[in-house]
Amino acid sequence: MKFPGKRKSKHYFPVSARDPLLRDSMLQSMMPDSEVGASYIVGIDQTMVDIEARVDEDFVARYGLKAGESSVIDDATAEALYQELMSQALITHQFAGGTIGNTLHNYSVLADDRSVLLGVMCSHVQIGSYAYRYLCNTSSRVDLNYLQGVDGAIGRCFTLISDSGERTFAISPGHMNNLHQESVPEDVIAGASALVLTSYLLRSSEGEPMPEATMQAIAYAKKYQVPVVLTLGTQFVIAENPQAWRDFIAENVSILAMNEDEGFALTGMKDPLMAADKALEWVDLVLCTAGPNGLFMASYTEEEYKRATNHPLLPGAIAEFNQYEFSRAMRRDSCQNPLKIYSHIAPYMGGPEKIMNTNGAGDGALSALLHDIAANGFHRTSVPNSSKHARDYLTYSSLSQVCKYANRVSYQVLNQHSPRLTRGLPEREDSLEESYWER
Repeated sequence: MKFPGKRKSKHYFPVSARDPLLRDSMLQSMMPDSEVGASYIVGIDQTMVDIEARVDEDFVARYGLKAGESSVIDDATAEALYQELMSQALITHQFAGGTIGNTLHNYSVLADDRSVLLGVMCSHVQIGSYAYRYLCNTSSRVDLNYLQGVDGAIGRCFTLISDSGERTFAISPGHMNNLHQESVPEDVIAGASALVLTSYLLRSSEGEPMPEATMQAIAYAKKYQVPVVLTLGTQFVIAENPQAWRDFIAENVSILAMNEDEGFALTGMKDPLMAADKALEWVDLVLCTAGPNGLFMASYTEEEYKRATNHPLLPGAIAEFNQYEFSRAMRRDSCQNPLKIYSHIAPYMGGPEKIMNTNGAGDGALSALLHDIAANGFHRTSVPNSSKHARDYLTYSSLSQVCKYANRVSYQVLNQHSPRLTRGLPEREDSLEESYWER
């Protein structure tokens, strides 16, 4: 996928080099010190590190954990457990985690551009520690300067793997929910292309300030008309009170990301297409991943400017639902005559031969969508008179194109052990003809 943005290679700019007005405008935006056309994504996360270790059954029992189950442990137990794992060299992997942290990292790797992470971080970071690993495993393009320092641990999720392969989980929240409202910068959110959140931020123990900080960020985003993006996180959170979540989403969210299980918990619809359609009652754009069935997208566009697909029309609960998938997404309020549009794509290349990791595939898909949204904002600022911005679109590309891009990024995450990309996607896919990316 080729987007406008600050790139080393001029071929990323979809403008003619023979047009001096467009050329000069885009070249100005390439200058290192230029803020013309600057675009970025901001997100709030519960900063967490995923720690994997090989242990025996005695180790699990000694810390009061139930084999094969997930338990929440206090800070003191977590620290003792961590120190024993370190001293015995039992740790096999330490990955920076967190839904939004993963998404922003992947966005910055794909876009080679800035994103801003809000959350907490240990005030004192020891070399080789879990906090150190979090920082090392986060793209240098993710701006961490706004993290709030805390005197204690960030979140830790231990995956303890026995000789039989059984996995036992121990979760220590630490101070990950201690982000204060004062640490949410209004000017950073005001200039963002999107504010990215997860449902987990609104659930915390009594006295923890994270929910208030999240609502403050949402208030800033609404004030400056910045799209609020919510990823649902897990079906169990939504199933506790689906109506409350529907009301919250309708009031505060522009773009919704979910999988089919979360969609069912929210809407009561098992069919991911119908769940996405139902969610359009509350939001402007929906991304719904559906495991081996690929992914679906749904949004609105202006009736007068709809664009018909040249792909085969697909059957489903909504007949020929992808008929206008070559249209670009818009906010419903920006349309005089809003038309619902949908798209679907099967897993890229049929999916990996061996899935290395299912954790983070949805975050990868969302990062691709965010890249497209940021590219749209960049191009609108850099070339405001372009015909691409004659109407107030949400995305730079058509719904069909965004599906392809999100699908490709998900495949990359499924094909590796870490939920975070280590490099961007290739400019050209050897397995695909150039025509695959058209439209």
